[in-house]
Amino acid sequence: MIAVERPREQFNIVKWLRTNLFNTWFNTLLTLVSLVLLYVVLRPLLNWIFSDANWQVVTANLRVFMVGTFPVEQLWRIWLCVGLAATLLGLSWGVWPNVLRGIALIYASVLIFLALLPFSVPSRLILAACGVVIFVGMFLARRAVGVERLNVGRWVAISWLIFLPLVLYLLRGMGLVLPIITPNQWGGLLLTLVLAISGIVFSFPLGVLLAIGRRSSLPAFSLFCTGYIELIRGVPLITVLFMTQVMLPLFIPGGESIDRVLRAIVGFTLFTAAYIAEHVRGGLHAIPRGQHEAAKALGLNPFMTMGMIILPQALRLVIPANVSQFISLFKDTSLVVVASLLDLLGIGKSVLAQQEFLGLQTEVYLFIGAVYWIFAYSLSHVSRRLEETLGVGHR
Repeated sequence: MIAVERPREQFNIVKWLRTNLFNTWFNTLLTLVSLVLLYVVLRPLLNWIFSDANWQVVTANLRVFMVGTFPVEQLWRIWLCVGLAATLLGLSWGVWPNVLRGIALIYASVLIFLALLPFSVPSRLILAACGVVIFVGMFLARRAVGVERLNVGRWVAISWLIFLPLVLYLLRGMGLVLPIITPNQWGGLLLTLVLAISGIVFSFPLGVLLAIGRRSSLPAFSLFCTGYIELIRGVPLITVLFMTQVMLPLFIPGGESIDRVLRAIVGFTLFTAAYIAEHVRGGLHAIPRGQHEAAKALGLNPFMTMGMIILPQALRLVIPANVSQFISLFKDTSLVVVASLLDLLGIGKSVLAQQEFLGLQTEVYLFIGAVYWIFAYSLSHVSRRLEETLGVGHR
């Protein structure tokens, strides 16, 4: 039996307003009161943003906010990474339009808007080109999806897996082709994204393994995973970061040469994996026992049962909890101040120490908060669209 998708109703703004905001006299009153309150609050705020605020503290230090002390002559590496990210985002939009349409449109619009600001001409051209590349990638991917012999989704997913190590290589270099730029020279938004993305990528598989290990029938393995999870969840993140900075070199031969960024990534990974493990364990417990029995009846061994039947369903159920943890990780990257690293927030504090920008804390922290919000909202939006696509809570 072929499932027929229900036809989508054409959106009508007047009908939506009547249904959601003015359907009863009480909701109409609440809507009017809310509009008045928004006007009272937003009018002075918008007036300050567009008239009274001194945004020179941001525009004059924009490069520092973005990349910290990254060498100017090597900035082409970062532009190349941005271009690759824009290309993959456009291709992903074309392959998974229901999940990434909104976010891809927002980022493309932001890039084109930034190209209109008074940056240098080369920077403006690159920003505009990256915005256009998102749309071009979407168009090409949509055309390729219709070709039966091309599994575009698989190749795009593989490209995302290759993207992180490729970016790390481009940023650091190996000394053979690209000169080495130590991670201690990274800073600003660049360092924040590297720490957050690396922590997410490495902590997720470790958390899944810990969750499976905690449910293991082997006592030694189960006790070790349980002890690790409870120990890490019982201490603050800043303590874990401090211990990885101090203690990690003692456990690894020649560990003194490990740079502070790598130590911070290890700290974020170890801490986040413990929480991911508890989320996944809750998802595993939510799977009915009949699923295990059905898998045994089909002759599947325990590894195949977990990998092909139980774990995919459990991961689907815990998407909201895991994404919330990833958003928390992204914001907690500001704690790397204990390692004397200058992330986005650390750069903001150093900029405020400049003589000509004293007293402009509001502008700086509002800008930093807006950047954090954009990336956190992106994760949240993709999570909601992914839940709708997978039918979480509906089937």
